[in-house]
Amino acid sequence: MKQVLILGANSNVAKEALKMYVGRGYHVVAASRSTAALETFVLQQQLPLEQVTIRHFNATDFSSHRKFYDTLPAKPQIVLYAAGYLKDNTAAMQDWDGSFNMMQVHYCGAVSILNIIVTDSSNTSLERIIGLSSLSGVRGRKSNFIYGSTKAAFTQYLAGLRQHLFAQRITVNVIVAGYIRSKMTAGLPLPEPLMLEPAFIAGAVVNAGKRFTIVPGFKWKMIYQVLRLMPERLVARLP
Repeated sequence: MKQVLILGANSNVAKEALKMYVGRGYHVVAASRSTAALETFVLQQQLPLEQVTIRHFNATDFSSHRKFYDTLPAKPQIVLYAAGYLKDNTAAMQDWDGSFNMMQVHYCGAVSILNIIVTDSSNTSLERIIGLSSLSGVRGRKSNFIYGSTKAAFTQYLAGLRQHLFAQRITVNVIVAGYIRSKMTAGLPLPEPLMLEPAFIAGAVVNAGKRFTIVPGFKWKMIYQVLRLMPERLVARLP
């Protein structure tokens, strides 16, 4: 049975991916600080208990990462890093703890645990690393540049990791997602026509192919290309 490790498994996208992986017959280790919430979710969804193992994982507790990995029930073939934290940009500029937490969750925690995973020479079956990033990391914009900078750092780490692992034939994908209808974005004034459902993003995760950058949704693919190519003087006018 193929082994999947989901880090940050209590996110809306991660939960949908969990269901999809289980539906394909995989065994999933769902890791999160919110183990009680995951246990409730697994029971509510009537997922087969023999295919799901729930473990405590704190992305910001770096000293615990080695023990967490060493005590997994099995070494993973597929790893999804989906941990996330959002602090409003205006608040984050005045709240260092909030800013630092975004940096630790999105970048530092990812580098810490993923480095441990990919340098484990005993796991010869590792085949894929997937990171859930954001379109906010494509270009710096005044409304969310602190959050965006943490996602940009994460994306660049994954880009280098992909090259590092190329000779080992381990695929690295980054999901560059637009606005997702989730608990993290609840209450934000986001345009309804651009909202994406967590299950849609999870489908892109589970069906990730060989390409590095995966942008789910036709509208967001266009926005991604526009953002990449837009002159700086126009980017400065964006919210």
